[in-house]
Amino acid sequence: MTEVKSMAENKKRAKRSVFHRERKASAPQPIEAVARGMYLRISPYKVRSILNTIRGKDVSEALQILEFANKKSARLVQKILNSAVANAQNNFKLDVDSLYVSRCMADDAPRLKRLNPMARGRASMMFKRLSHITVVVRDKSKEETLKTATEPVESQQIQPSNESEVQ
Repeated sequence: MTEVKSMAENKKRAKRSVFHRERKASAPQPIEAVARGMYLRISPYKVRSILNTIRGKDVSEALQILEFANKKSARLVQKILNSAVANAQNNFKLDVDSLYVSRCMADDAPRLKRLNPMARGRASMMFKRLSHITVVVRDKSKEETLKTATEPVESQQIQPSNESEVQ
């Protein structure tokens, strides 16, 4: 019995909560935030035109584009973009002024199937399309510091001499 207790004492480790706290502290800082709009009642085809205009732009510029775009999809994307910015600010403490839209996509969602009455008592299926819209914002300043930190040291390249050229 005493041997079992001594073995158990030797194998003691940190509590799970302590382990996760330490792991979280040592984890790299996130540089992007995501927001998703699920099951939105608009065709992905219609949303993609708006998403293509804001992709790669600063958040402030993208919000201005969405504000003045006269489309239903622009209003939906604007809400999702605002949510992504709020996620970046509140959850990851990212600077709002240095955020840009890195990725945005509109995917198909399950379709609503409705019957459309036709002549001679027939009916055809009508598909009302839904979409999942995803917007990802990234922090430019942290992205640049991450690139410089992971960039290997470049070796100096030797310039060839001009002796081989004959005049």
